[in-house]
Amino acid sequence: MDWKAPPDRLTLFGSFTSSSSFKPMLFLTLARLPFSFRTVNLKNGVQHTDEYRAVNRYEKVPALRHRGLTIVQSNTILDYLARATGHFEPASEQDRWHAREWLSWEEDQITNVAKVRHYSRFRAVDPAVMAYFRPLAEGALSFVDKALEGRDWLVGNACSIADIGCWGRMVFMAEGGLEIADFPRLLAWSRRMQAMQGYAMPYDLIPKKDQEFDPGQGG
Repeated sequence: MDWKAPPDRLTLFGSFTSSSSFKPMLFLTLARLPFSFRTVNLKNGVQHTDEYRAVNRYEKVPALRHRGLTIVQSNTILDYLARATGHFEPASEQDRWHAREWLSWEEDQITNVAKVRHYSRFRAVDPAVMAYFRPLAEGALSFVDKALEGRDWLVGNACSIADIGCWGRMVFMAEGGLEIADFPRLLAWSRRMQAMQGYAMPYDLIPKKDQEFDPGQGG
């Protein structure tokens, strides 16, 4: 597999069905930044190969390479992209930390939405397992819905890495039988996200094969 790209070009390694891959990919497309996508076929076990372990020692997606650096873990990648590009970075220092608090919380709580989706679509588990994770997922969605009361975005007055990080995983909630219509503020927020230039839903955005993305050039 040819996973090489010019060192100054953003190169994202990810997978078609991965919510973790969707988060940084959504950042890059909303920011209208050129980047290379390199697919890691999880079904075929590419993540466990020596070649990919040289990119990501955790054998997971996503991973980002840029300017001689390799960054792994989706929310760490969002943090890096905001710092490196200036996009979706809140204006004040307090809000910048607030956005990163949301990313930390997302990793702990909204991951339950991903688990419900995973156990519904990809892996059958004992009903007791779903009975444990579904209320946690619903609680996380309710928390975000309440946090959006009286506001358009989670931090400040514009979309930030907090919104991208949280929505980027929640976008798959319907695959776990979680209805966004049950959370009206969350639903309105998701529509604001989807109205942004460059937005696409995961299966329309993430390619199944390696691809170059060059905004303005048909990529």
